[in-house]
Amino acid sequence: MASTTLTIRLNQEDKDYIAAYAAMNRKSVASIVLESVLERIEDEMDVRLYDIAKAEFEKNPVTYTLDEVEQDLGIF
Repeated sequence: MASTTLTIRLNQEDKDYIAAYAAMNRKSVASIVLESVLERIEDEMDVRLYDIAKAEFEKNPVTYTLDEVEQDLGIF
């Protein structure tokens, strides 16, 4: 995958704070920012998917035991 550049504007205090954290963890500022943004997106997606699954379950609260699932799938 090709790399691209993303520019963000920070005040000096935030920049120094992020740089200190990156140095403390022996990582680049770019990797710290990228990891943080991707983790935040993943967390928000998890919450949204949970909300969707919860709403679907509330509409039709049917559950199955492990034995029932195994039998349906022909596992045992």
